[in-house]
This record gives sequence, C-alpha cells and structure tokens, in this order.
Amino acid sequence: MDSIILREILRFLIPLIQVFGIYVILFGHLSPGGGFSGGTIIGASFILYRLVNDKKEVNSKLPYEKLMKSMCLSLVFYGLLKGYYFIGDSFHLPVIPLGKVGNILSAGAILPLNIAVGIIVAITVYFLFSLFNEGEI
Repeated sequence: MDSIILREILRFLIPLIQVFGIYVILFGHLSPGGGFSGGTIIGASFILYRLVNDKKEVNSKLPYEKLMKSMCLSLVFYGLLKGYYFIGDSFHLPVIPLGKVGNILSAGAILPLNIAVGIIVAITVYFLFSLFNEGEI
C-alpha cells in the first residue's frame, strides 16, 4: 500500500478492530455474536495488517508455524471438550457449572468453545486471503 495516510489510520484502527473481535467472542453467549463472528472480525484485522505492512514484517509477527499450531490446538481442544460433554452427559460426569445469568461465565462450556472457534475462524480467514492473494500462505 502506497498511501501513508491510509497506512497510519489502519495502524491505529487494527488494534481497535481486534479488541472488538475479542469482545464479540467473549460476550457471544450473552448478545449477538460468538466465535464465528468474532473470529471473522479478527481475521479481517489480520488481512488489513497484511495489506498495510510488508511481507517480511507480517511473517515475523504472524508466522505460519505459530498460527498453524494455534489452530490445531484449538481444534483438538474443541473436539475434546465437545466429546467430554457428549460422554459426560451419558455417564453423569462433572461438567463446567452454569453461573449466574448475565455474567460472562454463565454458560458452562460455551465461552471456551467460542474462544476455540474464534481462533480457528480468524486463522482460516487469514490463510484463505493469503492463499488467494499471493498463491502461498
């Protein structure tokens, strides 16, 4: 990107966009949103970051190996937690208790699942953009 004005404005806006994406993920069980919506917002901020900065800087801040490990760990965590809830319900195993309605920790396993989905979606959106934009991740 050659516009210095646009670059500086986006350097200011990208962290705000990421904070909003985190907010959408964390409060997805209390208001509209959730892991998919918040992950898409954070993925869009990664795309803007890649458009504003050169490839070497982006690869140092968002290395492929680190992003892939985060995505794989989130997928494994999601699968294990969902599997535990499916099995735990049948065998009456202890699960994350429900809290007071309206609090951030009020929905049992929905919050950790939203966080895992948000990480997966954000990285997938960024990888798809990278793949289609430059032909490589």
